[in-house]
Amino acid sequence: MLDEIRPHIAELRERLLKIVISYGVAFLIVFMNWQLVYGWMKKPLESAFNKAMIFTSLAEPFITALKISLYGGFVLALPFIMWQVWKFIAPALYENEKQMAIPFVFWGTIMFLMGVGFAYYVVFPFGATVLINFGGIEFEAMLKMSEYIGFFSKFMFGFGIAFELPVFAYFLAKLDLITDQTLISGFRYAVVIIFIVAAILTPPDPATQFLMAIPLIVLYGVSILIVKMVNPYKEEENLKEE
Repeated sequence: MLDEIRPHIAELRERLLKIVISYGVAFLIVFMNWQLVYGWMKKPLESAFNKAMIFTSLAEPFITALKISLYGGFVLALPFIMWQVWKFIAPALYENEKQMAIPFVFWGTIMFLMGVGFAYYVVFPFGATVLINFGGIEFEAMLKMSEYIGFFSKFMFGFGIAFELPVFAYFLAKLDLITDQTLISGFRYAVVIIFIVAAILTPPDPATQFLMAIPLIVLYGVSILIVKMVNPYKEEENLKEE
């Protein structure tokens, strides 16, 4: 049995090594341009906060540059990472299932970027404006750069991953692992989970949470339609089996 597992362990080690190397290269590319990336990260905030951010420890600017490079490097390396993950699981699939590799990587990347774009241009500016102006003239905003980068990155990643839902639904349906009935029966639970995730990933104001939750519910509905076209629930066949 050990002899059967060894090739898979060797394959996994090779894929992980390639992922680490690609991520390291992407990290260095972003680190060498971290100020440009920082400017991009700060841009959605400009309408509500057009001042320099502060730092309260000597190493904070350097730590912030590292954070930006860690997050940015992952996004830059994401297509290659997804490709390596697919290459690892591909040997266990049938020939027709292996042909899904390129669409999986392509649409996975596209949907992630669409989620980030929606958060960047629509949700984040609105949420940031509400939060910064919440206290009116009673408070003066002084944002720490490291805290902002962490908050911004978590926000963008949350939307990016959430927008992967139709992609994963499609490929799970193609692999005959789910049907439209699977998603329909879990709709109520999905709505509850979506609002919990929205509450965790967005600022603590209802408007911003709804701006995340509503698109996710729509995406869930789109996923049901996609799965219905790919792998519809066959009631007659299930009745025969019973």
